[in-house]
Order: sequence, then structure tokens, then C-alpha cells
Amino acid sequence: QIQLAESGGGLVHPGGSLTLTCAAASATLKFYTIGWFRQAPGKEREAVASIRSSDGATYYSESVKGRFTVSRDDAKNLVILQLTRLAPEDAAVYHCARAPWRTQRLWAESEYDSWGQGTEVTVSS
Repeated sequence: QIQLAESGGGLVHPGGSLTLTCAAASATLKFYTIGWFRQAPGKEREAVASIRSSDGATYYSESVKGRFTVSRDDAKNLVILQLTRLAPEDAAVYHCARAPWRTQRLWAESEYDSWGQGTEVTVSS
């Protein structure tokens, strides 16, 4: 197993932006499919965005499509999630997770076998 760590969460006003990062020590993230999931109080954990290692294909949930962007910064060994036009319903703890190189079902929680501790995003006026 690898150890993943998220950072970048915080308090933002509606309409604002945040950049979350997923990092790993002693592992090269470019060789793994990385997914972002979030869980808000009283709600099930949901897939938000993922990026496949084998071909760079991405997945976005319908609720975030066009507002969030997942990408890699291989020079810094990071996977980045850019959140824009944030709304109160985006408030949650955001986790990154690892899946195999060729994972097909990028949205499926069951594909991911290693999870970070999470970083909290709060959206409030």
C-alpha cells in the first residue's frame, strides 16, 4: 500500500476557487489511476473526478463537470483537483485514492484500494 495525503482545503466563499493536491511519499503517482471522492455530512461518499494512468482519461460527476478539473503535475509528483465556482453543496471532506493503472470504472469506489485522510472544503458566505 502507498500513503496518500491531500492538502489545499479550506474556507471559500460561494463562487470561489480552491486547488487541492494529492501527494504520495515513496511512490510515483503517474503510474496510478487517481480518483477524488467527497463526503458531506449525512451523505454517501461520491466520486468527483478521476484520472487514469494508462491514457490520461478523466471522469467527472455530472454535478462538477465544467467546474472541476483533475490533472497531474508529474514534476512535483502530484495529482491536482482544481475546484471553481464553488457552491455550498460542494462542501465536504475530499479524499484522493489509488486504483490500478488501467482502471476502467473510474467512478467506482470499489476500484480504489488506498485512501488519503482527506482535506475539508467549506463553502460559506
